[in-house]
Amino acid sequence: MSYATVTVSDGTFDVYVARPAQHPARGIVVVIQEIFGVNAVMRAVADGYALDGYLAVCPDLFWRIEPGVDITDKSEAEWQKAFSLYRAFDVASGVADIQATLTWARGQFPGLKAGAVGYCLGGLLAFLTAARTDADAAISYYGVGIEGHLDELANVRKPLLLHVAAADKFVPPAAQAAIAAGVAGHAQVSLHIYDGLDHAFARVGGEHFDAAGADLANARTRAFFAAHLEG
Repeated sequence: MSYATVTVSDGTFDVYVARPAQHPARGIVVVIQEIFGVNAVMRAVADGYALDGYLAVCPDLFWRIEPGVDITDKSEAEWQKAFSLYRAFDVASGVADIQATLTWARGQFPGLKAGAVGYCLGGLLAFLTAARTDADAAISYYGVGIEGHLDELANVRKPLLLHVAAADKFVPPAAQAAIAAGVAGHAQVSLHIYDGLDHAFARVGGEHFDAAGADLANARTRAFFAAHLEG
């Protein structure tokens, strides 16, 4: 595993790169961070995709605020820092950086399809990736704030999978209802709601981690990427 540098119009940022042992790779997966930066959890997610045969890259999307953020969810001070970064983060610039990461990765491995998967803040960005970039597929885990961007569904023309936790305190019932109504009948969008599970139910080691729920969501994710990134 290593790091690479991606250049954009206003600077450069690092991406964590997890390369598969098999060649050619099954596809490219951009892993979109939570509010804790490119930390051990996100690197482990990328490593898991590499073990599954994908080239996985995780861009440092907080680089304009503070490059190299790598914190956890284990202390109040880290949570406060994470929320401070979240409030300062520019979503549009983040989506542009995801597009730059997709372009960079495709340049390294021509001919491969490229998708994205994001968690929490990254879940919102994955939704917007489906609407604003040329990703071949996108997956959102418990994305926060999607209900405020439902007008962008008209621009979603590639497959999008949404994992929503029914007991998510950051995505209340009214927001979940709006999302469900918004995506109903959309040919490219699949929605799964996980009863009884809270935000970040797939974050290994997190307070609300649920092994059964994570296994189910991750199995659906693997099948989705296999269907839309391979071949």
